[in-house]
Amino acid sequence: MAQLPRGTISVIFVAQRTDADAAGYARAAAMMEALAVQQKGYIAMDSVRGSDGLGITVSYWTDEASAKAWRDHPEHTAVRDSGRDLWYSDYSLHVAEVTRSYDWEKP
Repeated sequence: MAQLPRGTISVIFVAQRTDADAAGYARAAAMMEALAVQQKGYIAMDSVRGSDGLGITVSYWTDEASAKAWRDHPEHTAVRDSGRDLWYSDYSLHVAEVTRSYDWEKP
């Protein structure tokens, strides 16, 4: 990923998956990523998940209004409810503003 502009909003989602409905979760995650890309203010997303089910997804937005609009998007809200009911045992969400960003790549 290229450097992020100062003021970018990062939404950090840390979640513990349950063992329930792995195929349904995978479909929903792909659908949410495809939908997020279409939203005004979307910049990028990074996501990782360990074999223990702990995952971290960080989405990047141009401003707070765009991040909130994604939070409130009806399809995202419906999938979030499914996550609470079925796919996650717990999660934390943190919103931060980028003050510095840089990249490094092995030559």
